[in-house]
Amino acid sequence: MNTAGHSDDGGLDLIPFRGVRYVPERVGSLAAVTSPPYDVVVRPDGLLHLESADPHNIVRLILPQATTPAARNQQAADTLHSWLAEGILAPDHQASLYVYEQQDSDILQRGVIGALRLSEAADGIVLPHEGVMPHVVEDRAALMRATSANLEPLLLTYRSDDDGEDAPQGAMAVIERTARREPLLSTTTEDGFHHRLWAVTDPAEIAEIRTDLAHHQALIADGHHRWATNLRLRAEHPSPSAWDYGLVLLVDTARYPLRVRAIHRYLHRLPVADALAALGDSFRIRTVEGPLDHALEALAQAASKDNAFILAGDGAFHLVDHPAAELLARTVPADRPEAWRTLDATVLHATLLDHVWQIPDTPDHIAYIHDTEATVEKAERDGGTAVLMHPVREEVVRDLARQGVTMPRKSTSFGPKPATGLVLRDLAV
Repeated sequence: MNTAGHSDDGGLDLIPFRGVRYVPERVGSLAAVTSPPYDVVVRPDGLLHLESADPHNIVRLILPQATTPAARNQQAADTLHSWLAEGILAPDHQASLYVYEQQDSDILQRGVIGALRLSEAADGIVLPHEGVMPHVVEDRAALMRATSANLEPLLLTYRSDDDGEDAPQGAMAVIERTARREPLLSTTTEDGFHHRLWAVTDPAEIAEIRTDLAHHQALIADGHHRWATNLRLRAEHPSPSAWDYGLVLLVDTARYPLRVRAIHRYLHRLPVADALAALGDSFRIRTVEGPLDHALEALAQAASKDNAFILAGDGAFHLVDHPAAELLARTVPADRPEAWRTLDATVLHATLLDHVWQIPDTPDHIAYIHDTEATVEKAERDGGTAVLMHPVREEVVRDLARQGVTMPRKSTSFGPKPATGLVLRDLAV
């Protein structure tokens, strides 16, 4: 099979590439140079922690620090080129697909990393489920133009017919065989995840993976902004080119289901007392006992029956649920499927943020934070309101995506997310 050609069935077209990886002898440890994805790093504390973990931590490439955007991007490009020149980073000798494993005490996840041919949502091959923020896409695009590199993989999921009971077939058969071999690298990051990476270089095994994936479509689990960035940059470069592909991790959730967690909102300029007062009698409001875990249990129970949120930041946890039907009818768009109209994220944005609180969805008003405890701590420290969300089920996300319906931005957090820094893709290699 021609590794640069289109997939035969209009499905996923994954090709091998020469991964750029840290040279272990040139860094303190592989764990010390990795990072969570750029949008999960809690700033400024998490950023400073990563920068101080090792002078070559990947965060210096994905979140460079300088006085202007242009200076930041140039700094990232200069840093990448100097690390390559100094042998801190080096390309693998052979084009490969990479089997990647993450494991902690609760979950084992395996998938395959490769360069995936980019496609528009209308093609029905890679399905987005969330909208994107234009300023974030432009920021990522400027960084990628400067570095000419895919610095971190997107997380995509697909579903085979594998029920986990029979012998794996196709791509999963290669993944499972490969995971029994000696890995290229093995490291444990401070979040407790053990990471292992293998290279698949055998043409027959690469063909086995590619042939199987050509029959599947994928859901973007994490990385909508990076996917949109890839599409923008593809349009700027004559095809065919390396810009026709983007770096992805593909996980078969039939065998390895992902965790689905919520992404919370922090409202910078709205104190909790004002947020609650504005609700009037349009929502039911109850104070629930802490600690945080107990409040989240109460949220889960309420969210199983109705739209529900926890507001925090004043030292207490306020369970807000049971919105008035008349309010929802006036504020939630009626031209979408029922599953979309009843999403907590839909009600939060259409009803609470747009109508009740009248807060624009801009960075100076709303922060999107993955870590629940960090969201509450920020609200209590800075005087705003933490809005805690309950996660959406993966089936709901996939069903809406197949209908071409996107969810409100940052509605879900799929994981575990691939660690950034284990393998990069240099578009010039």
